[in-house]
Amino acid sequence: MTTQRPILILAGTYEGRAVADALHARNVPAIASLAGATRDAARMPVPTRVGGFGGEAGFRAFLTENNVRAVLDATHPFAHRISRRSYDICADQGVPYLQVLRPGWAPVDGDNWHFIDSEDQAAALIPSKATVFLATGRQTLDRFQNLTGRRVVCRQIDPPTCPFPFEGGEYLIGRPPFSVEDETQLFRELGVDWLVVKNAGGHASATKLTAARHLKIPVIMINRPPSLDAPCVTTVEEALAWPGLCD
Repeated sequence: MTTQRPILILAGTYEGRAVADALHARNVPAIASLAGATRDAARMPVPTRVGGFGGEAGFRAFLTENNVRAVLDATHPFAHRISRRSYDICADQGVPYLQVLRPGWAPVDGDNWHFIDSEDQAAALIPSKATVFLATGRQTLDRFQNLTGRRVVCRQIDPPTCPFPFEGGEYLIGRPPFSVEDETQLFRELGVDWLVVKNAGGHASATKLTAARHLKIPVIMINRPPSLDAPCVTTVEEALAWPGLCD
């Protein structure tokens, strides 16, 4: 009997985990890949590798050595470099590729959103001495260097391994999910004046936006990178209906 070739899931999002759960339930061979940005991430239901592939050459070798038959890219909407590299290599090697990209957020009545394209543009909108809550993660924290003169609170999942990269900043450790009530209470306790987020989309992480709306806190929304010219769906259901999952 021929062994079915595995699907590679570039995971790390809710969608990636949901696809892995569904493929596991269907007895479809799959390998999940996590970037390793979060320590002690929840276990996946399929064999999982953690960490980078070692650049372009490493990713090419992994696809070949594991006889990967298709790649489902369910990485974070801002992991555009990973998605671009993955799509280009898959196209070159003839491996079917599909990106699972959930829709971005859009403002509703009561929101006060300001859209920017890069982190360094936030300082032009935020007055000095304001309390700023960064819900953008630690990986791009250094891009907010020009926010000195404000109190900056950066929430991250794991305890920091190095000092805050600029004066006036502090870390807040918290592991999602967070309810609207949790976020509302936290913003009140901190005296948050501005909320800064990436337009990652998703229902679970939108609670901070609802809390900001309730408290009339202005939001700086960082626009997504340009989208790929690649096959793309927006839901787990569409991903599971993709013909590329059929050997």
